[in-house]
Amino acid sequence: MKHPAGFRARYGASPLHLLLVLCSFALALYAGIRLLKGDLLGVAIWFVGAALLHDLVLLPLYTLTDRAAQALTGGRPGGADDNRAHRVPPVNYLRVPAFLSLLLLAVWYPLILRRVPGYRPATALDPDRFLGHWLLLTAGFFALSAACLLAATARGRRKAERGRHAAKP
Repeated sequence: MKHPAGFRARYGASPLHLLLVLCSFALALYAGIRLLKGDLLGVAIWFVGAALLHDLVLLPLYTLTDRAAQALTGGRPGGADDNRAHRVPPVNYLRVPAFLSLLLLAVWYPLILRRVPGYRPATALDPDRFLGHWLLLTAGFFALSAACLLAATARGRRKAERGRHAAKP
C-alpha cells in the first residue's frame, strides 16, 4: 500500500496505523459507554481519571521498578562494544512473569483479595482458593522463566566455548 511520504514524515507511521489507533479509541469509548450505561459524564471522568492515574502514578512506578530490575540483572546487552547484542536482555526474564502475574491479578483481584461477598452462595464454589492458585501460578511463571534463563545461559556458554576452541590454532 503506497502512501505519501509527507504523511509518514508528519505522523511518524503509515495511514493504516492511524486508522487502527482511531478504531481502538472508538472501541474503548464504546466499551466505556456500554459499561457505564450511557453516563457520558461518568465515562469522561473515568477515562480522564484512568489516564491521569496511569501517567502520573503507574508509569513512574513501573519505570522505576524496571530500572531497578535492569540494575539487578546487569543492564541490557546491545552497547557499542557488546558482542551479545543479539541476546535477550536478562531483565526480560523478570518482566514476562511479573507481567503475567500482574495481569492475572488485575483481572481476578476481587476474587484473589476476597472482595466478592456473595460469591460462595451464588456459585457454590470456594472463593478461598483464588489466592493460593494465583500464588502458585506466579511461582510457576517465575520458575519457568528461571529455567529459560538457565537454558539460555548454558547455550551461550557452550557457544562461547566452541568459539574459543575454533579460534585456537
